[in-house]
Amino acid sequence: MRAAGLRARVVRMYRANPHLHRFYEQHPNRLWQTRVRRVDQVWVGDVTYLPVKGRWRFLAVVMDRFSRRLLGWSLARVRNTRLTRAALDSAMRLRRPGPGLIFHSDRGSEYAGSGFRDRVRSLGALQSSTRGGAPSDNAHMESFFHSFKAELVHGMVFADDAQLRACVRRYVRYYNHRRLHSSLGYRSPVEYERWVA
Repeated sequence: MRAAGLRARVVRMYRANPHLHRFYEQHPNRLWQTRVRRVDQVWVGDVTYLPVKGRWRFLAVVMDRFSRRLLGWSLARVRNTRLTRAALDSAMRLRRPGPGLIFHSDRGSEYAGSGFRDRVRSLGALQSSTRGGAPSDNAHMESFFHSFKAELVHGMVFADDAQLRACVRRYVRYYNHRRLHSSLGYRSPVEYERWVA
């Protein structure tokens, strides 16, 4: 190699950063000790990506875990705390839960960032997060996104943000008012909330 003027490429070694791990593990998984028995006891949130003309858009959603009702959502070009906070604020405009609400999500930076954490704390809510690499901890949101993409997104080409936003709005209304859930006794989320009230 020396005769040919070549130099070996050095591979960077992974170095664990305990501070980074502590940052993402700052919220325990409170759902392990919680039995969900009423609306506004546990809200869950997650983010997914959607294609618009070869670019990604990000959809953040907040769901009441008890009734599966979608309470708020936000659509943006950037995945950050502003996106998730907008979805949470949208849910807060619909509902006014008392102190002690648990908000559960994955450990993404858009939920662990100070802009989101501070908003949850200001509402008197407790933040909860999944274990690393365990998507089943947030199974209700994963199930919603699976249905959403299978029933609306796959095979659809969105021309622009306005069309995507209109489609999401229609689907959320359909999901809350008309889509039947076997886990809710074959009722829609809104009907289920009225039934248990």
